[in-house]
Amino acid sequence: MGSVGKDSAPEASVTSLRLLTLHREILVEQVKNTQCILDNLRINGYICNEDIEIIHRAATKADQVRKILELVQSKGEEACAYFIHILHEAYDAYIDLRPWFNTIQYMPADFVREIPVINTDPISKYIEKLRQELGRDTQFLTSYSQQEDTLLEELYTDTQMEMMNDKGESLGYLENLDEILGEQGVFNQQAETIFITGDAGVGKSVLLQKLQNLWSKRELNTETKFFFKFRCRMFSAFKDTDKISMKDLIFKYNCYPDGDPDSEVFNYILRFPQTVLFTFDGYDELQMDFDMDSVPEVVSPEESTHPLLVLMNLLCGKLLRGSCKILTARTGTDIQSRIIQKKVVLRGFSPDHLKKYMARHFPMQEQRAVVSVQLDASPHLCGLCSIPLFSWIIFKTFKHLQSVYDNFELPDSCITLTNVFLLLSEVFLGRKTKKQGLLKRSMSCTAGIFKAGLKMLTAFAKLALFGLEKGSFIYSLEEVMSCGLNEEDLQVGFLRPVSHYDACGGTTTFEFLHLTLQAFLAAFSLVLDSYITPEGILRFFAKCEYNKTSHLPCLSCFGRSSHPRDTDPFQTNEHFQFTNLFLCGLLCKSNAVLLEHIVPPVCLKKKRVALKSYLSTSVKTHLRDLPRYPSTDIEGNKVHVMPNFLWMLRCIFETNSEDVARLTAKGISADYIKLAYCNIYSADCSALNFVLHHHRKCLGVDLDNNNINDYGVKQLIPSFSKMTVVRFCVNQLTDSSTEVLSEELIKHKIVKVLGLYKNHITDVGAKHVAQIIEECPHLKTLKIGSNHITSVGARILAQSIQKSKSIYDVGMWGNSIGDEGADAFAEALKNHPSLTNLSLSANSISSHGGKSLARALKENSSLHIFWLIQNAISDDAASDLAEALRSNSALTHFIDLGCCNLNHYIGCEVQGRFYIGSQV
Repeated sequence: MGSVGKDSAPEASVTSLRLLTLHREILVEQVKNTQCILDNLRINGYICNEDIEIIHRAATKADQVRKILELVQSKGEEACAYFIHILHEAYDAYIDLRPWFNTIQYMPADFVREIPVINTDPISKYIEKLRQELGRDTQFLTSYSQQEDTLLEELYTDTQMEMMNDKGESLGYLENLDEILGEQGVFNQQAETIFITGDAGVGKSVLLQKLQNLWSKRELNTETKFFFKFRCRMFSAFKDTDKISMKDLIFKYNCYPDGDPDSEVFNYILRFPQTVLFTFDGYDELQMDFDMDSVPEVVSPEESTHPLLVLMNLLCGKLLRGSCKILTARTGTDIQSRIIQKKVVLRGFSPDHLKKYMARHFPMQEQRAVVSVQLDASPHLCGLCSIPLFSWIIFKTFKHLQSVYDNFELPDSCITLTNVFLLLSEVFLGRKTKKQGLLKRSMSCTAGIFKAGLKMLTAFAKLALFGLEKGSFIYSLEEVMSCGLNEEDLQVGFLRPVSHYDACGGTTTFEFLHLTLQAFLAAFSLVLDSYITPEGILRFFAKCEYNKTSHLPCLSCFGRSSHPRDTDPFQTNEHFQFTNLFLCGLLCKSNAVLLEHIVPPVCLKKKRVALKSYLSTSVKTHLRDLPRYPSTDIEGNKVHVMPNFLWMLRCIFETNSEDVARLTAKGISADYIKLAYCNIYSADCSALNFVLHHHRKCLGVDLDNNNINDYGVKQLIPSFSKMTVVRFCVNQLTDSSTEVLSEELIKHKIVKVLGLYKNHITDVGAKHVAQIIEECPHLKTLKIGSNHITSVGARILAQSIQKSKSIYDVGMWGNSIGDEGADAFAEALKNHPSLTNLSLSANSISSHGGKSLARALKENSSLHIFWLIQNAISDDAASDLAEALRSNSALTHFIDLGCCNLNHYIGCEVQGRFYIGSQV
């Protein structure tokens, strides 16, 4: 056993007895549990019952530890060595001592290893039980069917996790899951809830499962001792009259301590709430129908009240203040920032993540190559696959159908989300169909599967619609059977059994594989049911109409609602939006060949006509009411779309109706359409392109602050012939996107504004952008700040800017161009005919670069605004800059933070001519 002595030098020969003397204060302070120590010392004959009685007479826990130390030291070296070994082996009981063991470089003596240690600490025993149960519950991912199991660690792949501040601004991306629980990104120290949000299927639940699994294996970097997991939909299963306490909620829906739950475990939780972590998954799924404002707050952990109030008070910090909570919800679920400690937005798979995920699904190189070729040929399919749920469905479907059919390939680039779920349904329904050998897949074969499984499909669809209208996501066995399903049907994959909730009163409950699948089946029910009128299929559109004055409060304690009192405060409409979207997809003409085998053609046609008429009318109304503003980028009006515009585009794309798309394009009468902060992901670009390529006039398009990535840019290729403004800032773009932009924008030569800041563009991409500058004669504005451009890329860009006679605004802030890049831009500034605005802020430019720029300013008469803040330009360049400012009559705004003596060098008569600032 080694140690670190007073002089910090390793002392391998230091005895255990001596260690107890050297580190007495640490042990007295850190050892909180004495019973486990006494039990093991007594069992192995180092102390007797009389010794234990003497120790228990000590008034405080610290005094008891002191007496134990004195006693074992009096027993000699072996007793001391075993005492330290107890502290090491009873991991959870003395977890606070782990740093100490690292400090002393603990290595147990051989004779100590042979002596067993039994962890009798009730806290430790419960924690170990919790780890075991959580490990067992999270070992497998949601299976494709009830007969399949997939290990979490074999398939889990990280997604993009973006931290946001309380204003919704990006703070960068997390590198690993440990950072979710870290201090990075915390904007409200008083709050205790970590909010994780993202679109449907983006991986929120799987991320929580991974966190839970890591904790169960002690692989999560946290001091959390207790990890309690809940799904928010369980709270909707309770009746209005049900009551429960926080203590019952914790133990009843996780695991009980051995013995009396009123014992040390719960008391320990109350004393040390900072050791507890809760996860609440799917906050947007809460459905309640009583007034939360009329119910008092709950502060007692043993007071029984409605379970939803327990949840509410836990999140608000009224119950078990100091504990950590992780809450997940779909995008658009509003929660006031005062209860949010930090916020993480899941953005799905990046191209690299997708490759890793594909490799996990297809370990064989030959099969992986086939899939890669098909994905590379379809940017839209890649865009769909950036959402983990859709990627999982596509890959699992591909593997299954390839095993059934000869040479099955993924669908072509025209695939919609509806097609993806039709493929999944084909797989599920086909489980009852026995096939001999491989067949050639055809529409007649697919239609045969749907026709053979029509009764079962109708029953599942009926249950899904029933649940959606009722606001229910959990079903009892009786509810399932009442829709016409039997036990054999439950094995195909649409439904999965879940741990029962006592409030339901049953032993078995079920839920759909995913809420999005439930929405798809609910839409199918609207199409299949001949008793639902053509007007009746539109029932969910009304629930999704955008109200400019409303917001989604979710909990009354999080803020007053502007909803009427008879409106469900928990209702979120995304599952209705998906139902509408799938309805559009099912009723599109391309799916008529399939549906006409299972739905009367006359009924199908009437419903299609009703839907198309509704969409056409809605498009006209929506576009007419869009607010318009003057554009600062180009001459003309700018239209700022409302939140429902994206869902409208998605629905139009699913219908595959050129008529409706053409009508929508015609309705965009503005010169500029702003779609920033609309939560657009890559696959949505196909929907946007489906409309925009019908637009007859040139159009500015602002897609800043979305998540379109490289796949989205490729899907927009047909629309670049119309775009005069191309703003793709903060969109995860790489050099691959700049290559596409270079080819397309140079081909059409109409672009005036190019926005690419805060992406992942390197010097390679800078070369592509430089080509755009040189070849596009109308380009006036370039924003390419906060990328990864060095002096190499800066030199290429500067040379192109020098040649351009149209460009007047260049934003290069936040790169790493250094002095070499500054020298290149200095050359570009000399006698430039049009450049009026230039930002080289935060670019690692020193005084050398500052002097070069100063010399260039003497030969420039076009520049009006020049930004140089957050560089390393010191006072030794001040005189050069001052001289440049005196000689440059055009410059009116010079913003520089580095030269403290700049004003000293500039005469008063010059200072009065222009603004010298120090803020961005």
